Amino acid sequence: MATKKSAAKKTYPTKSGKRSTTPPSKRWSAKVKTDSTKPAPGLFKKSAKAIAEGLEKKSVSPKGPGQAMQMLSFYENRGGKNLSPERKRTLEHAKDLLREKEGKAKKPARKSPQKK
Repeated sequence: MATKKSAAKKTYPTKSGKRSTTPPSKRWSAKVKTDSTKPAPGLFKKSAKAIAEGLEKKSVSPKGPGQAMQMLSFYENRGGKNLSPERKRTLEHAKDLLREKEGKAKKPARKSPQKK
């Protein structure tokens, strides 16, 4: 009798060095289309103030602070679990600075319903 070989799933490398079963062309980030220019290399590794100032430039975000906020959120979502808590705090602070420039207040934290 012939024995069947189990087919192993093909894996693809990711930027974080881990392996993924999803090919790069099928990932959600591959479908993102943008009309903005790209931020300077290494911008997201700087301080919150430098990130906010770099993203709010007209050459990077021609549509204004809202577009800068979208780029910052996209970076944060792409980093996901690989971002350290300190880095996440820095990115959140950069978002707060962009909100101030846009004239919007920070959204209040949600309170969970109290059990009685």
